[in-house]
Amino acid sequence: MPNAYILNIYCDGGARGNPGPAACAFVVVDPRGQTLYEQGQYLGITTNNQAEYQGVLIALHWLVHNYPGLPQAQFHLDSQLVVNQLNGLWKTKDITLQQKVIEVHKLLGRLDQLKIRNFKYIPRSLNYRADLLVNQTLNTSSSK
Repeated sequence: MPNAYILNIYCDGGARGNPGPAACAFVVVDPRGQTLYEQGQYLGITTNNQAEYQGVLIALHWLVHNYPGLPQAQFHLDSQLVVNQLNGLWKTKDITLQQKVIEVHKLLGRLDQLKIRNFKYIPRSLNYRADLLVNQTLNTSSSK
């Protein structure tokens, strides 16, 4: 895998109600723009912010198991709160979210070669595939 190989990972999470039924999702795109993998996960009852963090966490678990030697990855999220907290620009006051931040950094530590540029905020319109997966997951789970 060449050093310039960068995976773009689009993460999202959402709850219908806050808290309410929630899901998260992530989409992995290679440097050519091809989707390598995508996954949605139903979370049960939780908050929007917890669901957003869970999207990052399931993406990182996937990376640890599938690309442990990946040199670079760029995470894209439509949550300014999560992006700014993970980039260390905003304090994380909520104890549950503090635990999520710790989990994210532990997983990043398991990716020895990974040089993450940062977690980047993007508008929801550019995160459409992950957003769609969140909603599809919620629709599927609520119909059971």
